[in-house]
Amino acid sequence: MSIQDEVKEHMKEAMRSRDTVRLGTLRGVKTAFVKEMKRTGSETLPDDKCIKILRMLAKQRNESADLYTKGGREELAEVELKELEVIEGFLPSLAGEEKTREWVQDAIDTGVTNVGRLMGMVMKSHKGEADGKLVRRLVMEMLND
Repeated sequence: MSIQDEVKEHMKEAMRSRDTVRLGTLRGVKTAFVKEMKRTGSETLPDDKCIKILRMLAKQRNESADLYTKGGREELAEVELKELEVIEGFLPSLAGEEKTREWVQDAIDTGVTNVGRLMGMVMKSHKGEADGKLVRRLVMEMLND
């Protein structure tokens, strides 16, 4: 089953269970998918495009939750984190620190010492598998050693 179909099924379940936060989040996800389909003129989206959109939505929720927390709006941060949880349910898990460290070391072993180039190498070769923040932290840490 494609990610788009999964979202539709989960929307039906959320409607039946009257889970408003989940339903609202899934509607937002579906809207983002529809916008991309209109932009590209396609009938459906491949899963890799869906994952890219979901990662963008997850990043937005994460940033919003951080801003709400810093602004003392804990109740709004909680809603964003609940939405993030729903979105992450459709995303494949990212590689852990140990595996990412191996990838960064492999990139460093090529002789490149520029942070941007190293990050680009790792992110390009492990697209969808690596967390950008973790890669950046490890690159900085390993270059300074």
